[in-house]
Amino acid sequence: MIYEYKGKTPAIDQAAFIAPDTVITGDVEIGAYSSVWFKTVIRGDVAPVKIGSYSNIQDLSLLHQSPNLPLIVEDYVTVGHQVTLHSAIIRKNSLVGMGSIILDGAEVGEGAFVGAGSLVPPGKKIPPHTLAFGRPAKVVRDLTEEDIAEMKRIQQDYVDKGQAYKARL
Repeated sequence: MIYEYKGKTPAIDQAAFIAPDTVITGDVEIGAYSSVWFKTVIRGDVAPVKIGSYSNIQDLSLLHQSPNLPLIVEDYVTVGHQVTLHSAIIRKNSLVGMGSIILDGAEVGEGAFVGAGSLVPPGKKIPPHTLAFGRPAKVVRDLTEEDIAEMKRIQQDYVDKGQAYKARL
């Protein structure tokens, strides 16, 4: 369900897959070949939400923001199941593990991996190409070649699944 809010209507690229029970409102932009999965809510009713191309926002996630603090998800990002993103920046090629919470002003660096169930507190910066884990999230190590390959596999898998679902629904 796509809703206009105060004159702002979500701008969704025609190549994106949006699950039919997703709710998207207001000032939201979603790029080409991205996917937003079942029962996800993206509310752009306080500040803008920008989701780049080839990114995926998995089932039951919640995306929102605080005044004057947009939420930015760059290209080739994987956002796992039941993730909350609130006025944060998620840089390209990164992965946010399922059940994680990323809060206002936090930044997940390019190619970084936030482990499942983590909490990235307000203003925290996760460096590029690292694995961060915990509550609060702390960097535990640099990513390996295997980690990077798995992140790319997951991201591409969701592009492919999104296009398959788009063709069926």
